[in-house]
Amino acid sequence: MITALSVVVMPLLSLAERRAGRELGSATAVADSKQTLICSYISAAVLIGLVVNATFGWWWVDAIAGLVIAAFAVREGLEAWRGDACATSVGMLLEDDEDGHEHDPHT
Repeated sequence: MITALSVVVMPLLSLAERRAGRELGSATAVADSKQTLICSYISAAVLIGLVVNATFGWWWVDAIAGLVIAAFAVREGLEAWRGDACATSVGMLLEDDEDGHEHDPHT
């Protein structure tokens, strides 16, 4: 129940946090909104694994969902270790390009 609620609520929270961060000019809040969105992806992976396991009895799908979560965790940990999250300038996080998409600080 909590995982399903998280899949619904976390993207909305991320959007609100991103908007507030932009309005306040806070790169930290905008970056945190991205982490919140990643949490919703992780919740979705868990939910899919649980539903498929319960519906079809495919226990291994739950294990694959765990591997997806581990991959996200390793990627985020490596980026944090290298300081990638901190190296992004405020302007790059807060600006939109002409299409309304955020700039990718890694390109």
